Amino acid sequence: MTSLVPLLLSAASLLTPAGEKGVVLLFVRTDCPISNRYAPELERLSETWSPRGFEFVLVYPEAGLTEAAMKEHGRTYGYRMRAVLDADHQYVDRAKVVVTPEAAVFVEGKLIYTGRIDDWFFDFGRSRPHAQHHDLEDVLAAIAAGKVPEYRETKAIGCAIEKLK
Repeated sequence: MTSLVPLLLSAASLLTPAGEKGVVLLFVRTDCPISNRYAPELERLSETWSPRGFEFVLVYPEAGLTEAAMKEHGRTYGYRMRAVLDADHQYVDRAKVVVTPEAAVFVEGKLIYTGRIDDWFFDFGRSRPHAQHHDLEDVLAAIAAGKVPEYRETKAIGCAIEKLK
């Protein structure tokens, strides 16, 4: 697995790969039931939007998670997109995320969105049969249409990303 770590060393160096419209970091945990329930939707988003110029990367911010365990989790939940370990929280800090699942979208190195995938889960332990608002997909559609929105943040519901000591 390739790593974006060199790209995350400074705000100026998180650049969109050549030919890409944006980078979408999807933060997940192996032990988060909400993250795991989102696996089919995250993979669908990757399959839908990658051909339209977006790079999708799963980010695992779990201390102690091995690459083998990360790969096994990916196989179990049907992920085909690239995944990286983030035990030292370089991605977490740069993206300003606090829970999993949560998304961060970068365009030409600039963070433009942090937050929920959609509103399927609207409170802890409470979900709708189907999402009513597709926040991440709305941001991607705007970028694909050539309209890079101003930074926006929504509140994601999920499992807390543990702070590093």
